[in-house]
Amino acid sequence: MMERTLGIIKPDGVGRDIIGTVLERIEKAGLKIVALKMIRMSKVQAKGFYKVHEGRPFYESVTDFMSSGPCVVMILEGDDAIAAYRGLMGATNYEEAAEGTIRRDFATDIEKNVVHGSDSPETARFEMDYFFSALEAAPA
Repeated sequence: MMERTLGIIKPDGVGRDIIGTVLERIEKAGLKIVALKMIRMSKVQAKGFYKVHEGRPFYESVTDFMSSGPCVVMILEGDDAIAAYRGLMGATNYEEAAEGTIRRDFATDIEKNVVHGSDSPETARFEMDYFFSALEAAPA
């Protein structure tokens, strides 16, 4: 099933100059990048994005981290794009991620794990709409 999902290269990935490497892996996995831009979230914007996690122990640290530097946000499209991208990313805890996944190869801790991806169609819709206007995310 053709679907879309949000992908983010987090501040640690941008800061370590591995944007191109991550994008190459995405394309080699058969996902099409249909929208892409670099942004820098404020703390308020990061809190809005991670609102679903408000009150959890990691909420403040993840929003601090995500607002600490630029991110690359993108909309990815492909067959079962959500599952495909999540498989390419690897487990949130990079030590548990499969060999050859982005997180296993590049993450330095559970928070600085290079990439983010939506976990469901509902989350993907919210996340894509959070960063992209209808014009930016228009189908080709």
